[in-house]
Amino acid sequence: MGQIVSLAVIHCCCTSASSLCNSCFGTTAVGTTGRKRSVLLLSMAIAVALWFQYSVGPSIVSQEGWIWKTYRMIPGSGKLVYNAWHESCAKYDQDSEENNGQALMEQCAGNAGVFRPTFLTTLYFLANAAATYTVPALNREAWPAKYALFFFGLAITMFIPNNPIFSGFYLWLARLGAGVFVVMQQIILIDVAYNWNDSWVEKANEADRLSYGSGTGWLHAIVGVCVGLYCSCAVWIGLLYTHFADCPGNTWVITLTLLAIIGLTVLQLAGTEGSLLTSSVISLYAVYLCFSIVSKNPRGECNPRLGKNDVWGITIGLLLTTISLAWTGWSWSAEARLNVDAVQSAKSVQPTGGTSSESAGINLDVPLLDGEEAGTSGLVSSSAGEGAESASLAHVWKLNIIMALISCYVAMILTSWGTVDGLDENHNAANPTIGRWNMAILGLSQWLAIGLYAWTLIAPRLFPDRDFS
Repeated sequence: MGQIVSLAVIHCCCTSASSLCNSCFGTTAVGTTGRKRSVLLLSMAIAVALWFQYSVGPSIVSQEGWIWKTYRMIPGSGKLVYNAWHESCAKYDQDSEENNGQALMEQCAGNAGVFRPTFLTTLYFLANAAATYTVPALNREAWPAKYALFFFGLAITMFIPNNPIFSGFYLWLARLGAGVFVVMQQIILIDVAYNWNDSWVEKANEADRLSYGSGTGWLHAIVGVCVGLYCSCAVWIGLLYTHFADCPGNTWVITLTLLAIIGLTVLQLAGTEGSLLTSSVISLYAVYLCFSIVSKNPRGECNPRLGKNDVWGITIGLLLTTISLAWTGWSWSAEARLNVDAVQSAKSVQPTGGTSSESAGINLDVPLLDGEEAGTSGLVSSSAGEGAESASLAHVWKLNIIMALISCYVAMILTSWGTVDGLDENHNAANPTIGRWNMAILGLSQWLAIGLYAWTLIAPRLFPDRDFS
């Protein structure tokens, strides 16, 4: 009788969880693409990564706290879990005043805790990208089972040693993936900034149509935001020169970033392409990348933050991650950029007589092609919607690639690009080679991102006959 009751309770819990998921993120019926569920899965992984980093990992290697006590209650599991998490971090366990071994060992275990859930999501999204390239409908099916498999896999990883999978292979894969995503994040920020600017300009035009002159408030708001962002850039550059310019290498990085900001702004003002708001957003992002580069310098005399927790870097990185997830899961233009063919298909079946508005070169009276929202749009007929949905699903593998790159980026943001901030007897980083590699990856990513935005400003002038919208 007790077993029957237990099975009934488990069934009710699973059904309730599935119903809650479907209520919040749509059904798994025809007409969905699974974008929102992908965002939910990665969001859960980020929450688990933070928990593992600041609670689970340190608790296991220090053999303290309720988590460690819980594992010790399971026969044989306590030793397996301890060895899996402690073995690769034992090298930091040195009892000296110069190097707080216990703290560094806990930091190492915390990093390994971050790698576990992000490794699972990276592996899942890469595998799903390969699967949906062949069978696109797989992306919208069996999501409750996918969530269950994720947490089951998470439990298995607790018993897998950090090396060579997490602190070896995945660490370098995540560094490369995060570097690629830094460039892709430029596309996201450009798109967000263009939509932001065009939205406020449209509001100003609407206000002027109702009452002439009443729309100037929105235009003043755009100018105010631009001034605020450029002032933030100036303050950050000044702080970077003050605290990080004791070495020629850092000075070059800061100076080149400043010259890039000036060059992009002049280039944008010299033509009709782009907007000042977009340029200010990208400029601030370039300064953030500059800070990320110099804060990874392994030499103590060049980096006053060496050995300290990078709270600002983590906070800004998670904020950018949130923007990227929101763009990927809910943005109209994200669907358009992931799926150009579907946009063209939707344009060809769009009913006549509609109104049109432009946002970053994208026609907003094209329906939102993710079927989870298209049902309420009422902009196309049923047959047209099915055609757009089919085209949208055909490119859903690109979504999974982006989500895999975001997983890598989150892993690097939370772990300071996979470093443990120990200092040697000369007050330099204990792993200087890793620090230099991180600087090189970030520097290359920064200039690829800057070059990408510069190309969006130059390309329409070089090729005026082509459509770059």
